[in-house]
Amino acid sequence: MQHYEIAIVGGGLAGLVAALALGRTGRKVCLIAAKPPHEDTRTTALMDQSVRYLERLGVWDAIAPSTAALSVMQILDGTTRLLRAPPAQFRATDIGLTAFGYNMPNTALSEALNKALAAEPNVTRIEQNAESVAVQTDKATISIAEGDVIEVDFVIGADGRNSITREAAGVSARKWSYEQSAVVLNFSHALPHGNVSTEFHTESGPFTQVPLPGLRSSLVWVVRPEEAARLVSLSTEELSTAVETRMQSILGKVTVEGKARAWPLSSMMAERFGSGRAAFIGEAAHAFPPIGAQGLNLSLRDSMTLAELLSAVRDRPIAADAGDRYNRRRKPDVMSRTVSVDLLNRSLLTDFLPVQMVRAAGMHVLNAIPPLRNALMQEGVEPGRGLKNFVKGLGKQVRH
Repeated sequence: MQHYEIAIVGGGLAGLVAALALGRTGRKVCLIAAKPPHEDTRTTALMDQSVRYLERLGVWDAIAPSTAALSVMQILDGTTRLLRAPPAQFRATDIGLTAFGYNMPNTALSEALNKALAAEPNVTRIEQNAESVAVQTDKATISIAEGDVIEVDFVIGADGRNSITREAAGVSARKWSYEQSAVVLNFSHALPHGNVSTEFHTESGPFTQVPLPGLRSSLVWVVRPEEAARLVSLSTEELSTAVETRMQSILGKVTVEGKARAWPLSSMMAERFGSGRAAFIGEAAHAFPPIGAQGLNLSLRDSMTLAELLSAVRDRPIAADAGDRYNRRRKPDVMSRTVSVDLLNRSLLTDFLPVQMVRAAGMHVLNAIPPLRNALMQEGVEPGRGLKNFVKGLGKQVRH
């Protein structure tokens, strides 16, 4: 029986980052995951805090050439409702940043992480899926193919929404779905994007264009399921015209690249994010619609917290309650982000006039009060930062 200090079950982006981060702390780590059956053609926007984390892990320089900066984010009301919110524009320079973050192909991110893991002496890869996990008070065991068993001091579930690790720890999850699907694609365009990301709020959800290098962008278009089915069935020319029309031709002629895909939207939040000798990260712990670039950024904060809690200190063993301490640390961040995304998404779908009034008024307030707008931007980049700076700013005004 092989023994490691930490096992990570699941080899998606969240699992790869966690394996690298924990290996760098000095712990002996094994990553248990079969090679993915197909290439992930989606893109991910990582905010400044996540980018700085990847810099500390030594992988950002390999990723950077494949990224595009998100220097400006603008929100436009694309509805035909009576009460429409005013346009809102957020500039990274207003909070002292060159960019809020960077958008990149998932392939570039995974390639850099895999290369770094191959050179990390504290990480062993087992390219098979876990068949079962058992979590006990003094250890955890993972069974893989052909009867092999791995014993560890701590297990981390990065194995998705139907996590066997979370189930083995006796932790349930609350799940809910939306009458929406996200159409995901990349496209080229005639006019430069200027590192501006534009989000149209529509009656069916957000239509979000995010820059890629050159005259290219990625798109997440949230619509009703029947409309998603119609859109992905269109020819490339027809879909390109539909995207350009929805964007009001702000980037000129659009040409969709490859095949668009549609993903049903749902959310999930574990009742706990860790227990005893187990913790859950990524979509084993939380999942919600692709709104506000929160998904992987939240997962990277999972890894940051685990690396801090589990780092090797003078050969000190991993505490039996490490999962419980991790749960307490992550609960406020995960719950607040999940609730915020859920409320924003539902506010776009409702025809209830008071809710529309609140949305419109909120945009007016953000445009009229720069310190509040800046605090919101800082909070989106790094949780806690915006609120702290806003309160500090109010304190200075009161003293003067």
